[in-house]
Amino acid sequence: MELSQTARRRSLGLRRWRQLPPRFLAPLYALYTHRLRSRIAAAPLPQHVAVILDGNRRWASLTGIHVAGAGHRRGADKLDELLGWCGALGICEVTVWALSMENLARRSSEFDALVEVLIERLQAFADGDGAASSLRVRVFGRIDALPARLAEAARRAQAETAHRDGVCLNIALGYSGRDELVDAARSVVRSLAAEGVPPETMPDRIDADAIARHLYTANHSDPDLIIRTSGEMRLSGFLPWQSSHSEFYFADVYWPAFRELDFLRAIRTYQARDRRFGR
Repeated sequence: MELSQTARRRSLGLRRWRQLPPRFLAPLYALYTHRLRSRIAAAPLPQHVAVILDGNRRWASLTGIHVAGAGHRRGADKLDELLGWCGALGICEVTVWALSMENLARRSSEFDALVEVLIERLQAFADGDGAASSLRVRVFGRIDALPARLAEAARRAQAETAHRDGVCLNIALGYSGRDELVDAARSVVRSLAAEGVPPETMPDRIDADAIARHLYTANHSDPDLIIRTSGEMRLSGFLPWQSSHSEFYFADVYWPAFRELDFLRAIRTYQARDRRFGR
């Protein structure tokens, strides 16, 4: 009975908290975020965080914004915030899934607007605007399948930022995990053929290390933590090889509404887990 009364009191307190006007909630959230940030900074942090940026269109619909691409534009702004949060904590590598191969089949005004947002943001990264001055960009996926202007912007962003020493931002464009594994296998076979390896002995030369060297993400670390927004609890083919020992966190907010507080909670959850790497 005592536990039940305690639970009721907590529930009532939570409802009263949520009913407070925004002008009271904002400073309280800011104080809580500051305290949580300090606690997290004192514990081991992930060095590589990957995020599935999900829920842009649903956020726009929920907020009554019906302009094509409005959700994606707000999501692009949120990416800038994410990079700032990671930089402040010393997280040196960030991977985001911005466009899937399935998205390429959605030829519509919404898709065209998304492409324009991506081009604008890649150009800003290449030019080193603002906080992006030290950002190093790498784009992976089937780049040749992208619209020409987007592919060109992706290649330019990589070339112009290759010498920088700041946070490494990996952007998955035209990406499918299955396609990555297929492309890796094909690349291994082509490499062996170029070495003159006879077809009958090729299977003996194909192992996990060989495939890893031919992935889109070769020479990059695997993500320690993968976050997906929007409440969906699946990876949908994101980094199937690289995520074998990653920790997962599923946030129930749409990407444009993702706050630093949500991000810090994901980090706190990561820090509370015992990573055994299959051992």
